[in-house]
Amino acid sequence: MALSRRNVIAAVIVALALLGLQGPAVAQQNFITVASTTSTEQSGLFKHLLPVFEKKTGTQVRVVALGTGQALDMARRGDADVVFVHDKVAEEKFVADGFGVRRFEVMYNDFVLVGPKDDPAKVAGSKDITDAYKKIAGSNSPFASRGDKSGTHAAELRLWKDAGIDPNTGKGSWYRETGSGMGPTLNTASAMNAYSFTDRGTWLSFKNRGDLVIVVEGDQKLFNQYGVMLVNPAKHPHVKKDLGQAFVDWVISVEGQQTIAAYKIGADQLFFPNARR
Repeated sequence: MALSRRNVIAAVIVALALLGLQGPAVAQQNFITVASTTSTEQSGLFKHLLPVFEKKTGTQVRVVALGTGQALDMARRGDADVVFVHDKVAEEKFVADGFGVRRFEVMYNDFVLVGPKDDPAKVAGSKDITDAYKKIAGSNSPFASRGDKSGTHAAELRLWKDAGIDPNTGKGSWYRETGSGMGPTLNTASAMNAYSFTDRGTWLSFKNRGDLVIVVEGDQKLFNQYGVMLVNPAKHPHVKKDLGQAFVDWVISVEGQQTIAAYKIGADQLFFPNARR
């Protein structure tokens, strides 16, 4: 029996209502969670990078910015789809332990040592970071450390070890741990007129410098590599494998790499793409 005009209109209204109900539900699934380091967020890179990816794919990226150690822990629990961090040793262990599918190198920049203009430890202009650390400890000059198990903190601790110094012996006097991200730690260093170890990207975007300046740069030990990995769906079946892998693939693609290279503050390029596809 043919439907009356009224029934047809009613059927159309019901269908549209159902689509309206399904639409947001479907849209809500079209996102991924990326556990990343604070330097990629606080440097402003993600604000530049993610809109390009989201416009191209329609997939929203929700970033949780933590220290690298915390980001990897989050991924181990299955609370992220992708990890984008900068501690190669920890990343390789993450993959070897079966939590990541494969690690891809994405980009690099470098670390720098910043400190007060009056330079009480007399390290300014040096390219020997371990010697600078020895002079800071030897002069009991204030030093602000992240102390948060991040990639930057791990790199800082490796350099103290190379210098033959245990900074824990200076805790509470010249060595202060903030337990926070790079931006807040730089704020602390600025307020204390202290030395601090930072990635260059966050430093270039940091506004509250006070009397702080770069005092040591250019040592090969200051190289800072970033990697990206899909969290292993064999460990956590709810991981959004296809959407997450699409993000990984895009970041290391020609377009993704060009987008990273295009991010600058003034004339300064903050990150240098070096993916090997």
